[in-house]
Amino acid sequence: MATIRRFCCNDLLRFTSVNLDHLTETFNMSFYMTYLARWPDYFHVAEGPGNRIMGYIMGKVEGQGESWHGHVTAVTVSPEYRRQQLAKKLMNLLEDISDKIDKAYFVDLFVRASNTPAIKMYEKLGYVIYRRVLRYYSGEEDGLDMRKALSRDVEKKSIIPLKRPVTPDELEYD
Repeated sequence: MATIRRFCCNDLLRFTSVNLDHLTETFNMSFYMTYLARWPDYFHVAEGPGNRIMGYIMGKVEGQGESWHGHVTAVTVSPEYRRQQLAKKLMNLLEDISDKIDKAYFVDLFVRASNTPAIKMYEKLGYVIYRRVLRYYSGEEDGLDMRKALSRDVEKKSIIPLKRPVTPDELEYD
């Protein structure tokens, strides 16, 4: 049984094993600390028996006007805890915070174009491919910008796919 709680500073010393998956982006310590300080509501951990970290989600809220949105910077579950719907629970939590607290129009995320299992999971959660970002990952692999409209986007404008791919330079946010 997993407990989902807010990520705390001590977790930075305990979550390395979750990041060992080759599809998980690993950032430097100051990056994680910035998210923890600026967007604590968007940083959660799933903890199992023995206080073992099973997975986490890290995100933020950004944009202006109808581009105001929640962003999933990272969501990952350790391989031995997959297929237990932990990623779904973590995603639902971030979506609820984006929707009900921050009144965002949508939630977005980037995923490697080759990561078919993750793409299928996000599609099951209601995400659509909004656009392809050429050479997004290390200047080599394309990324897919996937989005899910929230209740504020009544007309679902935020998820109308772009007809052409974009480059990282054309992205609106960091």
